[in-house]
Amino acid sequence: MAEIKSYPFVRHLRAEPTVHVQRFRSGRPVRGGTGLAFWFRPTSTTVTEVPVDDRELPFLFRARSRDFQELTVQGVITFRVVDPERVARRIDFTLDLRTGRPNETPMEQVAGLLTQLAQQFVIDELVGQDLRDILRDGVAPIRESIGAGLRAEPALADLGLEVVAVRVAAIAPTSEVEQALQQPAREAIQQRADEATFERRALAVQNERAIAENELKNRVELARRQEELVRQEGQNRRHEAEETAAAQLVEAQAADERGRLQIERQAASIDTVEAARLRAEAERVRIQAEAGPQVLLALALQQLAGEIGKVDHLTITPDLVQPLLAGLQGAADAGKAA
Repeated sequence: MAEIKSYPFVRHLRAEPTVHVQRFRSGRPVRGGTGLAFWFRPTSTTVTEVPVDDRELPFLFRARSRDFQELTVQGVITFRVVDPERVARRIDFTLDLRTGRPNETPMEQVAGLLTQLAQQFVIDELVGQDLRDILRDGVAPIRESIGAGLRAEPALADLGLEVVAVRVAAIAPTSEVEQALQQPAREAIQQRADEATFERRALAVQNERAIAENELKNRVELARRQEELVRQEGQNRRHEAEETAAAQLVEAQAADERGRLQIERQAASIDTVEAARLRAEAERVRIQAEAGPQVLLALALQQLAGEIGKVDHLTITPDLVQPLLAGLQGAADAGKAA
């Protein structure tokens, strides 16, 4: 919006660089351009202000498809004025020279024209297609249809307008129809989710079965190894007992052999001692047999003295000596006989 300052008899206008200002004096164009600043007399001056920057025009259209389903199309049209003098001749862009505001609403008129043209292109595009085809193709065909239609529209060229870009944000049916269309997809997604759940459960059951089989195999293997261990321990104990019995048998045989040898040695010793004693006795008897009666008597008395110990008085009578002498004589006779 231009800034107008009032002074006595004259006024001063200063415009922004994004607007095209054209000054008329007595109905004839005097000066025009963007970002102008000039003095003027309000009694003989008319000023038009046309924005030349890019403007965005949001739109929301309702249309029907070939199968009579209502659709909502939402988007934005970006446009600009490329020939401000031409559009100023077709639409009133004059300013109030006291406030600097437009006398009319020219940009609303331009926006209305663009909206009506875009809506017509949308209706022409959607009326020949079914709802499912429209939703499947998406917003690209509608965007291209609006852009191509507006750029080829001669009315916009006559006004000096140029369409910069067209953006379609969404195209959607009514909520009821959208839910009805979404239901099969939801069911299919739910079915796939259920199938995935079933597959996961089946896999879990299969894994649990495999784990149980592995545990059973491990238990069987442990039982088999335990059986082998018990059998091996039994064999070891049996072998140990056999070895112990064999060792005890060898030890007993060795003890018996030692006892037998000891007995034989003792018997040999006894035989040797008895033989020596018999030989000594025989030699004694021989000696006694060869000795005379006097010697035998002396020996008898000596033996008697050794047997009766110490005595104070001894009385020897014939009755006492005679049996002793008889005994000695008998021993001597036995020795000779031998």
